[in-house]
Amino acid sequence: MTADPEAPREAVRRVFADAPPPAIGVAVSGGGDSVALLLAARAAYPGHVRAVTVDHGLRAESADEARAVGALCGSLGIAHDILRWTGPGSGGNLMDQARRARLALIAEWARGAGIGHVLLGHTADDNAESFVMNLARSAGLDGLSGMRPRWQEAGVVWHRPFLPLSRESLRADLRRQAVGWIEDPSNDNRRFARVKARRALAALAPLGITAATLGASLSHLAAARQVLVAATAEAARGMEDLAGGLVMAPGTLAALDPEIARRLLAGAIQWMAGADYPPRGAQLTALQARLDMGADAQLGGVRFLHRRGRLYLMREVRAVMGPVPLSQIWDHRWRLSGPADPGCSIAALGAEGLRQCAALPGALPHNGALSAAPLREALRQSPAVWRGQTLVAAPLALPDGPYQADLSQGLAEFILSH
Repeated sequence: MTADPEAPREAVRRVFADAPPPAIGVAVSGGGDSVALLLAARAAYPGHVRAVTVDHGLRAESADEARAVGALCGSLGIAHDILRWTGPGSGGNLMDQARRARLALIAEWARGAGIGHVLLGHTADDNAESFVMNLARSAGLDGLSGMRPRWQEAGVVWHRPFLPLSRESLRADLRRQAVGWIEDPSNDNRRFARVKARRALAALAPLGITAATLGASLSHLAAARQVLVAATAEAARGMEDLAGGLVMAPGTLAALDPEIARRLLAGAIQWMAGADYPPRGAQLTALQARLDMGADAQLGGVRFLHRRGRLYLMREVRAVMGPVPLSQIWDHRWRLSGPADPGCSIAALGAEGLRQCAALPGALPHNGALSAAPLREALRQSPAVWRGQTLVAAPLALPDGPYQADLSQGLAEFILSH
């Protein structure tokens, strides 16, 4: 964990080795790590940085802290926005809800501002603490391979340039620059699992188990995981597309190594349903058993149908997202391009949409392709443009219309980036 004063700037410069994009988002909470990231990004890419702070509202001081970050950004000549979280839902892990809400809010902000890349300030210490927490949960290779330095989600590419650097080295750099930061009192609250992990690591330090040594082990585990990920992505490339669904040729799943097959099914479910996490291991085992027997199944908002020796994967009707404006991503992965019309929205084509397709320009009276049962089933869950109850366009059923539908990511790219 270096104390080189140039290390933070160099770490950020490595994110965009060739040329920085026009705008780079930096998530700044006001803590030492994110403030160090803000300064490093500004030094590495002057004129490209925009900052954002999420006021989570979990503490009375959070609004003042967000404004303090805004004042710091103002003094540095950096544009800054504050996003507010309306609060947790019922039940569930509060810290996990806050984390997911932060990412969702920042992603929406970034897309609206035309920002494709966002930097996060996680450090080697965060990585080591997450490893200990995941070890306590009996995590497998994915959970024990460390935080991802780069991934794509919700239309944004996320980066963690500080994973090789220690928390203390960043604070030392801030002290050298005479820049202060906010200390979150929850960092000392022993009720939180991360604080317990931090204390456990302190106790293990005499044995030589530190963030630095764990970082080396995490790198080895990540390299092993990447081999499996690459093999899974290669298997995904062998699947056929069917209106956003997937088709496996006979025997494909059985021919795969069981671990690759499990990863492929889990990745397909996450990709189709936009889930934050893959299904649990027991659920995937049960799914694989049913598919091995040739039985139909459903899991995580995805249906698995055996038809004439082929396995079809498609969205479950009840799980498909409701209407959204034309400018938004629909059902977690579809983008539509075409005429702007505030009176229209994106929703599933559905059975009624298939019926109305015959009345749209370019429709054939008896479209043989549309009559194929698996294709019809997939098209029912495909994106369509509606004005109230009237179908305006069905980009996948009738591709010659005024709108085009594109997946934000293919399955193989999703697997590689997650």
